Amino acid sequence: MDIFSKQKKALSTLSSRLVVLGTLIVGIYILAALITLILTSSNWFSSQTNFGIDNPIYSPPSFAHWCGTDRLGRDVCFRTMAGAGVALQIVVLALTLGVFIGLPLGMISGYLGGWVDRILVLLMDTLYTIPVLLLSVVIAFLLGRGILNAAIALCVVYIPQYFRIVRNQTAQVKSELFVQAAKTLGAGPLWILRKYLFRNVITSIPVLLTLNAADSVLVLGSLGFLGLGLPETVPEWGSDLNMALSAVPTGIWWTALYPGLAMFILVIGLSFIGEGLENWVSRVD
Repeated sequence: MDIFSKQKKALSTLSSRLVVLGTLIVGIYILAALITLILTSSNWFSSQTNFGIDNPIYSPPSFAHWCGTDRLGRDVCFRTMAGAGVALQIVVLALTLGVFIGLPLGMISGYLGGWVDRILVLLMDTLYTIPVLLLSVVIAFLLGRGILNAAIALCVVYIPQYFRIVRNQTAQVKSELFVQAAKTLGAGPLWILRKYLFRNVITSIPVLLTLNAADSVLVLGSLGFLGLGLPETVPEWGSDLNMALSAVPTGIWWTALYPGLAMFILVIGLSFIGEGLENWVSRVD
C-alpha cells in the first residue's frame, strides 16, 4: 500500500470517528432535552417553566440540586438541560429558513444571470461582509426579544452563505452538456432547475449546515448574553450566563460554569460532525 492510500485511509477513519463522536454528543443533548419535557410536562418556551423557583436561592451543588440553584431558586442542572432543547430548536428553525431562502435564490441567480444575478449578488455580498455577530445583534435589536425573532436574526446571517455556494455551483452545472441538451429538447427553466441543478447543488448543503449549526449556537448564546435573545423565563444558556455575571465574583461559580460548559460541548460536537463530513466530501471529490 503506497503512502497516498495510507493517508486516504487514515483520513477516512478520522472522519468516521469525528462524525460518530459528534453524533453521540448531540444525541446526549437531545436526550437531556426530552427528559426535561417529560419531567415538566410543559414546553421549554412556557413562561411557567421555572424549574423549581421555590428552592433556596444560590444553593451550591448538592445531592438535592446537582448543579446548584440560581438567584431565583431555579435548578441550574434542569435549566441547563432544558436549554439544550431551546438551542437545538431555534438553531434548526433558523438554518432551515436559511436554506429554504438561500438555496432557491442561489439557483435562480446562477441560472438566470444578467441583472437578476447582479442585484442578488450585490445584496448578498453586502450582507456577507458584515460580521455575523454584529448583523445578528442589529436584527435582534430591531425585532425585539422572542423565539421567532431570535431564529430570524440567526437565519439572515447565514442566507448569504447558502446563496453563494449554490449560485456558484448552479452557474457551473448549467454549462454542462446534459443541461444544454435538455434545453435543446425544449425543457423549461423550472424543469431543469428541479431535475438537474437541484440534485447537483444540494450535496454541499449538509456540510455547511452542520458547520453553521455550531456557529449559530455561539451566536444565539451571545444574543442571550447581551439581553437580546429570549425572555428570562425561558431556559437559554446565554441569558443564564448574563444573570451569573454578578454572582460569579462572589464565589457563586456554578451559575455560570454549567451553562457555559453545556454550550461549549455542544459546539464541539456539532463541529466534529461538520469537520468529519467535510473531510469525507473532500475525499470523495
